[in-house]
Amino acid sequence: GVLDGTDDPPLIAENRLTVPTFLKRHGYATAAIGKWHLGFLSERPPTSPAATPPADARKNKSKMGSGGLPVGSRIIGGPITRGFDYFWGCSNARTMSGLIENDRVVENLPPIDMLPRLERQAVRYIADHAAAAKSGTPFFLYVPLTSPHTPILPTPEWQGKSGLGAYGDFVMQTDAVVGKILAALDAHGLAGNTLVFFTADNGCSPQADTPGLEKQGHFASAQFRGYKADIWDGGHRVPFLVRWPGKIKPASTSAQLICHVDLIATCAELLGATLPADAAEDSVSILPALLATDRAPLREAVVHHSIQGMFSIRQGPWKLELCPGSGGWGSPLDAAARQAGLPEIQLYNLVADVAESKNVHAENPAVVTRLTALLERYIAEGRSTPGPKQANDAAIDLLKSRISTPQP
Repeated sequence: GVLDGTDDPPLIAENRLTVPTFLKRHGYATAAIGKWHLGFLSERPPTSPAATPPADARKNKSKMGSGGLPVGSRIIGGPITRGFDYFWGCSNARTMSGLIENDRVVENLPPIDMLPRLERQAVRYIADHAAAAKSGTPFFLYVPLTSPHTPILPTPEWQGKSGLGAYGDFVMQTDAVVGKILAALDAHGLAGNTLVFFTADNGCSPQADTPGLEKQGHFASAQFRGYKADIWDGGHRVPFLVRWPGKIKPASTSAQLICHVDLIATCAELLGATLPADAAEDSVSILPALLATDRAPLREAVVHHSIQGMFSIRQGPWKLELCPGSGGWGSPLDAAARQAGLPEIQLYNLVADVAESKNVHAENPAVVTRLTALLERYIAEGRSTPGPKQANDAAIDLLKSRISTPQP
């Protein structure tokens, strides 16, 4: 997620084909239960002293999130306009006291109560749709949890459980929530015919007190360099766990390079459907990897972004990063890296150096040239998969030189 407010224009264009829109066209019920974080506008009730008509919403941005909206406020351009039949959750994880159902703020609640409520609502949705799913109307349930994002708020029964502070407790509680959702699928006899993905959107945040965790011998990024917001792999490598009984062998692994954008192409292959030529421009089906039928790389490459918008592209063992420092919150910041005389680009061989500790761009100019040209081609074509040229959503400056660093 990337937007905090309730008066941020939606990031997803109204005509953009989304996963829920695509699945709805193929007979699925679709629901999102959790944080949205992708922007929407709002209209407060006429009786509210802070009433803001939709026409003025773009001029009156609020960083309060849904917690800043009175009950009865209407959500404009939210999840139910982007493919979901049903939404239950909040604007974002930072200010989550305002509970939204479909397109209305229906309740304000203490933020510590949001995660347990999301768990119960997801379990209830499964129960309510089990019979229909068995009768030929399957469902797509997207559950973007508010945890373990800040604010770090484990409920009392989880406090002190991990031995690694509040963040460790919150992670344990998150694991338990996922377990309850899986148990609901089992209890209603849906597990065998349900494909479950569990993943995250970025690496661990420094707000988890990563220095304190490291003093206790826990490294949230494991062997990878950096944390959330950084261009290094600690900012981008995330868990990707899949359950599909009878189809995917338990405890099996894959070394394929994949990306979250691959979900829509994977859904299309599962359904035997064809995606429009102007949609899913960067999506590749990972079904062969899931079924262990892959014999070659599925993707040509993957493009990453740091929080400052610094670009990175990886292909095979190589990862090219177009910034001198972290590109994010980690040390060295890009400005400090320049002052120290570090090169403007970084190149790492991830097979030989998974920790991204030795910049080998000077020794491999041909690799730098090749990866830069590939990234430029993707930008010029507006896509990284075969198909007609598409327009980019914004002008792109590959080598950004002076950007202020957002704070966590």
